Amino acid sequence: MSAVSGRKPRVLDVGNCDPDHAAIRRLLDRFDTHVDRVMFVDEAMAALRESTYDLVLVNRLVFADSSDGLELVTRMQADPQIRDTPVMMISNFADAQQRAVAAGARPGFGKSALDDPRTMALLSSYLGAPVPHPR
Repeated sequence: MSAVSGRKPRVLDVGNCDPDHAAIRRLLDRFDTHVDRVMFVDEAMAALRESTYDLVLVNRLVFADSSDGLELVTRMQADPQIRDTPVMMISNFADAQQRAVAAGARPGFGKSALDDPRTMALLSSYLGAPVPHPR
């Protein structure tokens, strides 16, 4: 549950292929989140106008059509209704992360850092503390 609202945090996963979505989902499950998935920037924009999300994660290259994930960051920033929704770029490339932050995204992480404690700390800022897993 989100410490602020008393509800599960909601995350929108944009443009990740099935294996990457599954890995990201496992990471987000540690925060007891509700995850929606879309494959295109236009679908993401529609979802963001219809629902409230605590965080948007966008792939550097949208898997379904190879479009640039930066387009979503730019379009979100141009829309007053959703510009305050935090969005992060998922990319191992520092230059892609820098471009995303310059366009208005929050600092993100790469797929190679899914198990990194720094990624957990970064996500905790938006999703609350991870829930303990039973052993």
